[in-house]
Amino acid sequence: MPRFELGTSPTRTERATRLRHTPKPRHRVAGMSGTHELRAVLFDVDFTLARPGPELGPEGYVRAGERHGLRLDPTGYEAARDAALVDLRRHPDLEHDDEIWFRFTERIVRGMGGDADSAYACAVEITRAWERHENFELYDDVPDALAALRSAGLGVGLVSNSARDVAEFARHHGLDVDAGISSFHHGHTKPHASIFRAVLDLVGVGPADAVMVGDTIADDIEGALAIGMRAVLMDRGGVHPDFEPRIETLNELPPLLGL
Repeated sequence: MPRFELGTSPTRTERATRLRHTPKPRHRVAGMSGTHELRAVLFDVDFTLARPGPELGPEGYVRAGERHGLRLDPTGYEAARDAALVDLRRHPDLEHDDEIWFRFTERIVRGMGGDADSAYACAVEITRAWERHENFELYDDVPDALAALRSAGLGVGLVSNSARDVAEFARHHGLDVDAGISSFHHGHTKPHASIFRAVLDLVGVGPADAVMVGDTIADDIEGALAIGMRAVLMDRGGVHPDFEPRIETLNELPPLLGL
């Protein structure tokens, strides 16, 4: 098992993790604009490496509602979530703010028929369930993709907009990574430059030597590009067919990187 240690960012003490390893091999990044040396790959977590399980979906909402005296309609989940997304806004300074997600989830609960005083408490319980590692399932393509990166001698880091303990998440799911930081423990969310730089510092590489892989253009792709990294969109649903570079499975990543 990897040995983890605390890391620090330029702004505050992190609950971050680092394996006692500094990636040394360099590779050329193919399939992207220009030719660049590569020493590490950073990954987003949710919807890139892992999908939320049933407890975080419609039936999980129904069960949580029952515990708070609410009768929620699972068929109303998608419409309620879409409506809540319309009003979802980042913190103006890109600070991690749990209240944003409590209120977002509360709007879903109310949209599913739980329009009562207990809707907020129900929403807090559901949001906290996103912190539990067992409520996520790795995509099937993750182990082989990470193994390919490791066999090429590349460093691997995780950067997540979540309140999860990323080190424990990696241990729980058997992910071989060098570093991981969540926005809760760092203090800022992607696309803030500091959270990317904090993970890069822990992995021991600079922005020009790393690629970010994530499913959100604004947070993962634009945030990484802004500090001089390259970035690959993980588009599992095929909703951005014209975006480049993009992949729909992690099996496509090693060839794209020229490995």
